[in-house]
Amino acid sequence: MTEITLHQSLSEIDATQWDAVAAPEQASGRPVDPFTTYRFLQALDSSGSTGTGTGWTAHPLALRVDGQLVAAVPMYAKGHSQGEYIFDHGWAQAFERAGGRYYPKLQIAVPFTPATGRRFLGAAAYHEAMLTAAISVATRNRLSSLHVTFCTADEADSLAGVDGILHRVTQQFHWENNGYATFDDFLSQLSSRKRKMIRKERETARASGLIIRALTGDQIEPAYWDAFWQFYQDTGARKWGTPYLTRAAFTRFHDTMRDDILLMMAFDGDRPVAGALNFIGRDTLFGRYWGCVEDHPCLHFELCYYQAIDWVIANGLHRVEAGAQGEHKLARGYLPTPVHSLHWIADTGFRDAVARYLQEERRAVDEEIEVLTQYGPFRRVHSED
Repeated sequence: MTEITLHQSLSEIDATQWDAVAAPEQASGRPVDPFTTYRFLQALDSSGSTGTGTGWTAHPLALRVDGQLVAAVPMYAKGHSQGEYIFDHGWAQAFERAGGRYYPKLQIAVPFTPATGRRFLGAAAYHEAMLTAAISVATRNRLSSLHVTFCTADEADSLAGVDGILHRVTQQFHWENNGYATFDDFLSQLSSRKRKMIRKERETARASGLIIRALTGDQIEPAYWDAFWQFYQDTGARKWGTPYLTRAAFTRFHDTMRDDILLMMAFDGDRPVAGALNFIGRDTLFGRYWGCVEDHPCLHFELCYYQAIDWVIANGLHRVEAGAQGEHKLARGYLPTPVHSLHWIADTGFRDAVARYLQEERRAVDEEIEVLTQYGPFRRVHSED
């Protein structure tokens, strides 16, 4: 018997069964990314970062065959559009100006995590059934819309044909490891002007006299999270007004995920003064948060971008995803990369208007990616350097 059920929290689903569909590859090593694992999603919920009062209420979907979980979807009821990074604020404002009610809505996503990854967990044969079930939940509850953000290109391609689904393409900046043995190998592929700029920035950061350490697993001392919480609060207050994660989330990360974490910390003696939090996937290092209690020239670039590249090269990973936005990353070797999302809107008139907007946006994004790539930091073939 096949059954799809809607749950009121992730805790209603067995952790081992969830991970068997969310990250089956971790049985032989690291997951492709740790963000849909039970330990990550449950850390958010148990720490109060998601749940009552946050605007993120977990309602995962589960598909079972003869009682065995074979597919799942991390789905949330959203009371706002914060912490998503594929922005629909303009859609919400337009819909409400026209007399509609945009919130609550449904979101298939990993909260606060602008990283591409699987959103339909389990075999591809079940993906359309899970998407259809999610749309049915939205329809039965008279919700305005359903959004699937930072899904994989394969998921977008296979599900864009489902009736009423709109496919959106935006962009991020990612660094690719093209078989580099050292950071200097990477620099050798850049134009001379960009090589000089990066070398100067690294020299400037090192001139601060700070000691930079790359920490993972048991190298991360619990006390370091007290320091990082200060860094995170400072950055969060400046960027978002209110940081999304609670202090308890970092304790949960330490308890259940420190082997999935790379913490780049800058020390003045024994005192941490800046840090960058990364999560480790099988082939990708995911940069997530940065902060400091002292300003030092170029330290942000060093901790977030150059140290990440160094670590990825040394550990044989394939790429760095440095988070949302930031064209300043282009000059530092991070190239524009398409990002995919899927959207279902109940009101057909509004859906048609959004579809027209997305067609124009897609053309603009494609052109921008082409131009930025062409005029990026890498040496051009047959050009003088």
